[in-house]
Amino acid sequence: MTLIERARAGFAAAYGFAPAGVAFAPGRVNLIGEHVDYNDGLVLPMPIAAGTAVAWSPAPGAQIDAVALDFGNARDCFEIGTATPPDPPEWRSYLRGMTVCLAERGFAVGGARLAIAGSIPRGSGLSSSASLCIALGRALTAAGAIASPPPTELALAAQAAEHGWAGVRCGIMDQMAIAAGQPGHALLLDCRDLAARQIAMPEDWAVLIVQSGVRRGLVDGHYNQRRRDCEAAAAAIGVAALRDATAEQVDSAALDPVVRNRARHVVSEIARVGAAVEAIEGHDLAALGIILRASHASLRDLFEVSVAPVDALVEVLNRAIGAHGGARMTGGGFGGAVVAVVPAAQVAQVSAAVRADYRLPDGSAAEVLRV
Repeated sequence: MTLIERARAGFAAAYGFAPAGVAFAPGRVNLIGEHVDYNDGLVLPMPIAAGTAVAWSPAPGAQIDAVALDFGNARDCFEIGTATPPDPPEWRSYLRGMTVCLAERGFAVGGARLAIAGSIPRGSGLSSSASLCIALGRALTAAGAIASPPPTELALAAQAAEHGWAGVRCGIMDQMAIAAGQPGHALLLDCRDLAARQIAMPEDWAVLIVQSGVRRGLVDGHYNQRRRDCEAAAAAIGVAALRDATAEQVDSAALDPVVRNRARHVVSEIARVGAAVEAIEGHDLAALGIILRASHASLRDLFEVSVAPVDALVEVLNRAIGAHGGARMTGGGFGGAVVAVVPAAQVAQVSAAVRADYRLPDGSAAEVLRV
């Protein structure tokens, strides 16, 4: 059963009739540009096949009735405008938040019945929460017969829901990648003005995702602390955001050593995004591999968001890939997934090496997913 079929079947089981439609939003993998979106930087994510499906039907009045098929058919029912954020945050946070944040951007939704299903592993670093928000936004506006919001508006509403209703002060990368991304392309996104350009990936390259098996979490303070470190560095240097800082300014400013390292990562990572685009458009996989490896080292040593199993998986991949390509952690860190770019002809070889040389925490072999 496909994800769309599962959402339809779940809706029919919950409400006794077929949905009027199904909205879908993919997950995303970030090729490079980690922890720079909230620093007004450049990022290079791309959508993946896995995602979130929301079967929907309009309902009278202002009542939202939803069932989460992946959480034991857990239900939520509330009147628009009266809901409060759950504590601690969970799937209802995003649902309730999107109804409010869409209205705040001029897309006031009405009553709806929803059934939600996903195929992105939670805590995998592939942005299951942003995918959920975008899919909910598409379903809620469709149920209300509202013209589909432009990708930027949908992304900004989803970001606001993350901030205000889930407690994660994320940047805009995930939401924009999911709302505006195109299959087979990476999205070069300027997180300051949201200018975007589609970058076609060479057809003889393959983008692979491998789960470390370490589930990550962002609401435990790590993510928000990194953002505070970056804001402190920008304030000390005297710039609006680290996007405006140079490496020389970071090195010469009076910064706490930890804050300095955070800033060094951001400034160098933004530069690596531009270099990665040049490598992709120049069909230079060897150069891209060097850039990806440098990104991981920076995230591990300067930003300190990697963990030992992820480092081990990156090492296995890079050893198997050799000079033509590379791998790095992807996502917010503290577990989750690794992304690799390799020649398409080497996918089987690299996959076999991962299965042979890396084990998930439970002892099982890792699964290699091709985007």
